[in-house]
Amino acid sequence: MAEPARIELIVGGQKSGKSRLAEQRASAWLAAAPDRQALLLATGLPSDAEMRQRIAQHQRDRAERLPGMRTLEEPYELAAALRRASAADALVVVDCLTLWLTQALLPPPGVKPVADAAAIRADLCATLQGLPGPVVLVGNEIGLGVIPMGAHVRHFVDELGLLNQAVAALAERVTLMVAGCPLQIKGVCA
Repeated sequence: MAEPARIELIVGGQKSGKSRLAEQRASAWLAAAPDRQALLLATGLPSDAEMRQRIAQHQRDRAERLPGMRTLEEPYELAAALRRASAADALVVVDCLTLWLTQALLPPPGVKPVADAAAIRADLCATLQGLPGPVVLVGNEIGLGVIPMGAHVRHFVDELGLLNQAVAALAERVTLMVAGCPLQIKGVCA
C-alpha cells in the first residue's frame, strides 16, 4: 500500500463506511513500520443515552479492529488538539468534522456558540497545512437533499459545505463513501 496522503478527507452519508475506511488507513499506517503511531481524535459528545451507546459501540469496535490506536476526545478545540497530537510518526484520524462543527454552531445548553464560523474554519485549515504528520478527516456530506426549513439548520448546512470545500482544497486525497464503496474524488487511489 502506498504512503497515506498528508491530508485526506473522507466524506459521505451516515453509515456509509467513512469511519471504517479511516480505520483502514490507520491500520495500513501502523502495519507499514513498527515505530508508527495512530490516534483517533473523537469529536462526539455523549449528549443523550443513544449517543452514549453509539460512542461506546464505536469504542468497542475500534478496540477490536485497531488495538494499537489511541483515542483523544476533543469536541471543541479541534485545531489545538491537532497541533498537540500531530507528529511525523503519527497518523491522526479526526472523526468527525460534522460533529465538531455542530457543537461549535449548535452547542449543548450552557455552551456559547461560536460567533465566527469562518474564523474556526480558517484556523483549522491553517493548522492542517502546518502539521508534521498525516491526518485523515471524516465528515458528512449532507448538502445533497432539500433545503432545510429553519434558518439555523440552513446556516449549519451552508457552513458544513464551506468547511468540506476548504478542507478538500487542502487535501491531497478526497474520498466519497457511498453504501460502503469508496469513490475517489481527488488524488491518487490507495
